[in-house]
Amino acid sequence: MDFKNYYQILDVARDATLEEIKRSYKKLARKYHPDVSKEADAEIRFKEVGEAYAVLKEPDKRAAYDQLGNDWQSGQDFNPPPDWDAGFEFTGERTAGASQADFSDFFESLFGQGFGSQHSGGQYRTANKARGEDHHAKVLIDLEDAYKGATRSIVLHSPALDKQGRMVNKQRTLNVKIPKGVKQGQRIRLCGQGTPSFGVGPAGDLYLELAFNTHAIYRVEQHDVYLDLPVTPWEAALGATIKVPTPGGPVDLKIAPSTKNGQKLRLKARGIPAKTPGDLYVVAQIVLPPADTDAAKAIYIKMQEELAFNPRSQLGV
Repeated sequence: MDFKNYYQILDVARDATLEEIKRSYKKLARKYHPDVSKEADAEIRFKEVGEAYAVLKEPDKRAAYDQLGNDWQSGQDFNPPPDWDAGFEFTGERTAGASQADFSDFFESLFGQGFGSQHSGGQYRTANKARGEDHHAKVLIDLEDAYKGATRSIVLHSPALDKQGRMVNKQRTLNVKIPKGVKQGQRIRLCGQGTPSFGVGPAGDLYLELAFNTHAIYRVEQHDVYLDLPVTPWEAALGATIKVPTPGGPVDLKIAPSTKNGQKLRLKARGIPAKTPGDLYVVAQIVLPPADTDAAKAIYIKMQEELAFNPRSQLGV
């Protein structure tokens, strides 16, 4: 997937004001409009200009895009970093004025899968009782927080425009209670932490979507947790009882004889605690000792001679 430099496409500087962005967009949209342009690639350029404008005109999308950095060049192979948009507060409005079908895969990878899609509440205007807009943000927590619950200090970035129309990045810090048993993608609602009301109505709410930080040894699927466990060949062949780490503390696990590489061993209810607790799946990863000494080599030679084992026999070779 190709990276798109939206500033380059609109021919504006990275610190351009909103007015400068609008002015450049109007100029380029007229230049490349397919109904009037004589340029050979007018339709493609017109769509690119519209896509760039759809991002850079909105402070939340522009701030999230900017944090990708300025080292990327247009056309460079690109994959979004995991949880690239975490910590950015946005109002949830989807891009207006263009169908997402007109946008590139690059746009879809950044903004088409949930960014701004959970707009709930919004503004309810009745007389002088306009409800403030709801805000949304993805935040990262540790897996251990889901096991025990925690109170965490969360820093959110809230982009806005200054009086000159230049984007500024405001921050606010909230102390958030993480309930025990939360899962990936679960949302926490903070009442009144969205946009203030325009009148006497209530402020909007803030919805925090939870995601787990990458863990050194565990991976998570819903309420289930997975651990790749190194196992020696003799433990796998003969069976053994070995000590296994879990987020709740180490436990003894029985390895059955003839355990195969990649075989899953289930520790019931050792996953993320919930009304129905998840499970912990230990995935056996058989690790061969290195033949880095004469004694180790002699053992491998003896196995070769005495076991006469051919793992490719079923392949007819």
